[in-house]
Amino acid sequence: MNRVAITNQIGYPINRRGGSQFQTGKDIGMKLTFLGAAHEVTGSCTLLEVGGRNILVDCGMEQGADIFQNQELPVDPGKIDFVCLTHAHIDHSGNLPLLYKNGFRGEVFASEATAALCDIMLKDSAGIQEFEAEWRNRKAKRSGSAAYEPIYTTQDALGLLQCMRPCPYDRKFSICEGVEIRFNNAGHLLGASSIEFWLEEQGTHKKIVFSGDLGNIGRPFLRNPARIEQADYVVIESTYGDRLHESQGQDYVSALAEYIQQTFDRGGNVVIPAFAVGRAQELLYFLRQIKQERRVQGHGDFPVYMDSPLAGEATEILLQCDPDVFNDQTRELIAQGINPILFSNLRIAQTAEQSKAINFDNQPKVIISASGMCEAGRIRHHLKHNLWREESLILFAGYQSAGTLGRSLRDGASTVRLFGEEIAVRAQVAALSDTSGHADKQGLLHWLEGFRQKPALVFVNHGEASVCDAFAGELRRQGYAAEAPYSGTCYDLCTGAAVVRTTGIPARKGQTPERERKNQAFDRLVAAARQLVTVAEQCRGMANKEMAKFESQIRQLCDKWRK
Repeated sequence: MNRVAITNQIGYPINRRGGSQFQTGKDIGMKLTFLGAAHEVTGSCTLLEVGGRNILVDCGMEQGADIFQNQELPVDPGKIDFVCLTHAHIDHSGNLPLLYKNGFRGEVFASEATAALCDIMLKDSAGIQEFEAEWRNRKAKRSGSAAYEPIYTTQDALGLLQCMRPCPYDRKFSICEGVEIRFNNAGHLLGASSIEFWLEEQGTHKKIVFSGDLGNIGRPFLRNPARIEQADYVVIESTYGDRLHESQGQDYVSALAEYIQQTFDRGGNVVIPAFAVGRAQELLYFLRQIKQERRVQGHGDFPVYMDSPLAGEATEILLQCDPDVFNDQTRELIAQGINPILFSNLRIAQTAEQSKAINFDNQPKVIISASGMCEAGRIRHHLKHNLWREESLILFAGYQSAGTLGRSLRDGASTVRLFGEEIAVRAQVAALSDTSGHADKQGLLHWLEGFRQKPALVFVNHGEASVCDAFAGELRRQGYAAEAPYSGTCYDLCTGAAVVRTTGIPARKGQTPERERKNQAFDRLVAAARQLVTVAEQCRGMANKEMAKFESQIRQLCDKWRK
């Protein structure tokens, strides 16, 4: 899948026809509707409705293959009151600027570190959308095709960022009448959170916990995930819910040093696709130790390139964090005056010219570049220059979603297409075992065991279809009431019953670019019309003269465009 395809997968679209193949639970006071990352790994989004308020938990962009159609957002974006964000990764936050573009003006609650990371990540994502539109429009102009509009712009991202409300960990507070929340460390990423919700409506009290993405035990930098003692309902991720990581506590430093030694000895480069936020900083942590202990012999103070402006900015945010967010080992290094992620001959490429120059340096080197799944960004250029070289190594250090270039390489592709060229895969392709930032099956079960009593119902999401089902089955074998809902499934939280139960509807395949453009244009038109309705509904109490003027303008607009 190419970069264009990623930026087009916006998930839970505005309803195009005024109806839906999905139903929604109506006239229920307290309900939960699954929208994104239901039997899929990316595009996290869940709608919580209580006391007449609409709350989204995450608003993520889909990445990789789109397996199932997603329920369209069942309420107008302008009527979303709050978003509670578990962490900054784009598959959890990347559609927030689109929500803003379509009329959202509520508040976005997130941990302090997540808010800081979103400030750089959402602007970066908007830049990608704009660059993609510019690239497509150059091609469209040559072919006479219709113009392409970016999904959202930098202005949309900046507007959304004004809605951010940073929150400390471990502090319970009210966001509106009948809803209190608390952010807890999830150990997956700087600022990643599990979120507790205390809900009350008409004398009914319920508590629901969203795990967010849970981290591995004993990872660099971060404290282990905090455990929570009580909940009526739990929504839990299942990325690795069907497997165990090969070796908890593995010596990643030794493994990485051995890969570097072998590759340098044969004259190649070590190219590491890495998520700019999280994984890139962990790799720097390992490399600092490798250099300090001189674990790579015969290659002097070898260069390490971090070719990602976003990763550079994320690294600065990490270095400015309160030491309390880090684990004991990292705090001890800081107390000794040791910077845990900086070392000699670390070169950060900021400009495109600096990035291009890396591939004209013949010295063996380590190149860390985004994106982690090879779907976008500068990593694709480094793959183009290294995949065909037998002496080089492409070293993966994170999860690769189905349908991504990274997954194809991991699965043994002999050729790949990059920038219109077929590139032979002759380089060694390997992976650092179990460096994932996600907990495995045992880690997920360990986190659930922190609840003093089993929740009344556990919802399993954020996993490939077979994995969601397998982990839900494992939970049932262990005595939990567990379900793995598809997009569009809706639950009454007062009773715990499913009021709407859907099955997976396969995503449409083979849509032509022209049809895709028409659908996008129609989606934007409908979104604008819904935004107009929202504005009209806010005019109650306005002077009759002003309302009459507004009505006249709307009718003139309708007359102009009525077929």
